[in-house]
Amino acid sequence: MLDPGKPSFSPKKGNPCVVMFVGLQGSGKTTTCTKYAYYHQRKGFKPALVCADTFRAGAFDQLKQNATKAKIPFYGSYLESDPVKIAVEGVERFEKENYDLIILDTSGRHKQEAALFEEMRQISEATQPDLVIFVMDSSIGQAAFDQAQAFKQSVSVGAVIVTKMDGHAKGGGALSSVAATKSPVIFTGTGEHIDEFEVFDVKPFVSRLLGMGDWSGFMNKIHEVVPADQQPEFLQKLNQKIFTLRLMYEQFQNIRNMGPISQVLSMLRGFRAELMPQGHEQESQAKIKRYMTIMDSMTDAELDSPNLKFMNESRIIRIARGSGRPVRDVLDMLEEYKRLAKICISMSNIKPHKKGDKRPVVRNNNIQQIINALPPQVLKQIGGVGGLQSLVKQLDSKDMSGLFGGMPGCNWQS
Repeated sequence: MLDPGKPSFSPKKGNPCVVMFVGLQGSGKTTTCTKYAYYHQRKGFKPALVCADTFRAGAFDQLKQNATKAKIPFYGSYLESDPVKIAVEGVERFEKENYDLIILDTSGRHKQEAALFEEMRQISEATQPDLVIFVMDSSIGQAAFDQAQAFKQSVSVGAVIVTKMDGHAKGGGALSSVAATKSPVIFTGTGEHIDEFEVFDVKPFVSRLLGMGDWSGFMNKIHEVVPADQQPEFLQKLNQKIFTLRLMYEQFQNIRNMGPISQVLSMLRGFRAELMPQGHEQESQAKIKRYMTIMDSMTDAELDSPNLKFMNESRIIRIARGSGRPVRDVLDMLEEYKRLAKICISMSNIKPHKKGDKRPVVRNNNIQQIINALPPQVLKQIGGVGGLQSLVKQLDSKDMSGLFGGMPGCNWQS
């Protein structure tokens, strides 16, 4: 579903090219232009930004501020009102100065705005971009197809970037955009900062879209931030289906270095939305800190026990008093621990197929596990249980290891 059947144009160092960004107003297009430029700058390119958005007040100021922060040259005008002229002048200037990646930021528009679409066509005809990128907000849902199709009919869209993937929206509209534009998704925006920009990887994306989390992405984050001397012990415990409160505490310490908490926890299937409310990153951090404060008041035996059967009422009251938190907070923390422990153990139970047999045999309990993880509306969109079975059968054993891989013991059960 995410394969349009053709690769996207890729800029090449030393070979000047023009990339034009188009998209709906409010999709994060201007910020994405800078992220795209910054990403390629770090790859050794010589990028430059041109602001051809004269429709939105403050567009040039925003691009100027972003470009200055990223130390990327930019061009725009406060006086000229013709975006086509600005675009042509900007491209010609940076071509003369031997920049190999010239990025055009255009006005955001909706499919109903015929005048702005005509402006977009004129800019495209005047600058002859090598690639047109459609920027899509991950939260627009079913409207994505109609909007993406309107852009495709006006200019030759060659690639898609999905933004705002740090929120609760899982990006299902990306499927619609690929279908409408027949163009691949090449990057995803995962936050507001300039470096929160990732190359699109289809397997983790589909895994998170289906509500199964992104274990491989989570484990990559773990490898980045967990001290090297802790990694073997951590992975061994997970492989042995041991997940203690102390282990959760240590990972809460490390998780602060992984990036936005909501983004990291969204990789874990089963985490409650209340722990990572969209747009409330500070509240999420406060809740993690509150849980850690509660665990600070627990004994070593309580932290190192693999089960909580001994956690009686008197212990809970003692922990609440010691941490200065109400009993309800202690119960919430224990409930979150139980959920996360259950997830790790259930994923460890997914065993590999018999050696030498490359084709997976999908068992009913595995299908049921996925059904339980899927939001009802997503299950309905893929054709119910029958559609899900067909989707799973299309994935070979390597694909399934990609969905569940990255963690010892987390392989596809045959």
